[in-house]
Amino acid sequence: MLRRRWPTALAVALVILTTADGSGELADTVGAFGDALPLLPLLYVIIHQIGKPRVTWPVLGVGVAVMVALGAQDVVSQPVALVAIALAVLVWGAVRGTPHGRATFGVQTAGAFAFGALALVGLAVDPDLGRYLVAAGWFFHGVWDFVHLKLDKVVARSFAEWCGVVDVLVAVHLLFLL
Repeated sequence: MLRRRWPTALAVALVILTTADGSGELADTVGAFGDALPLLPLLYVIIHQIGKPRVTWPVLGVGVAVMVALGAQDVVSQPVALVAIALAVLVWGAVRGTPHGRATFGVQTAGAFAFGALALVGLAVDPDLGRYLVAAGWFFHGVWDFVHLKLDKVVARSFAEWCGVVDVLVAVHLLFLL
């Protein structure tokens, strides 16, 4: 069974490793998860435009590398840069066309705007309120992942399962474990 559910096992291990400390300040924790939230829909938009779900995991690797690089500099904030990249990819899709059709592109666009907005607003308000907005973004992106898993569209199924579990566990962490 573990062989079939390896994405779930990997997700649980990742969340335990990244949240086990629990000693961070509320503002720092909300900031870190708020900064990362726009990466989630951005991956979907990029993979949708590439049109090949098999590139999902390599695109995630590149996305994480971009997050690390953005975190190492103080010129542009991570979420603003990720939203800008998402907008560029959305323009690319509007000009070039989309491999999965306009309807799927529209859904991916709506997701990118909704999750990006939750992240940016969650980071801009008081951390006590921001925690709930960022947690909502992570939770609803988990729902987004599970819908994609069920439909078997856009991203690799293993990624949709992994990301959905990570997202829901991060939301729970933000809501209950801080």
